[in-house]
Amino acid sequence: MLLFTLLQAAAGAALGKAGIAIGAGLAAIAAAWGIGTIGKSSLEAGARQPEQAGHYRMTAIIIGALVEGACLFAILVCLIGISQ
Repeated sequence: MLLFTLLQAAAGAALGKAGIAIGAGLAAIAAAWGIGTIGKSSLEAGARQPEQAGHYRMTAIIIGALVEGACLFAILVCLIGISQ
């Protein structure tokens, strides 16, 4: 309940928009870190079992696309929040 009250107070001030902008930045940083981790793991798995490298690459591309989609959705929600 206290958090809801604080969020309502921040929405009326300029701090609300700053928080939304920080949220968009954090979403982008988290997506970049996640995609980097996916790539690293895919390369390590392909080095351990070279005959399965194509399978690991395709899985990494699919998961990377899902992470990127989630990041774009988070940034879109933040941009909508800023415009209101």
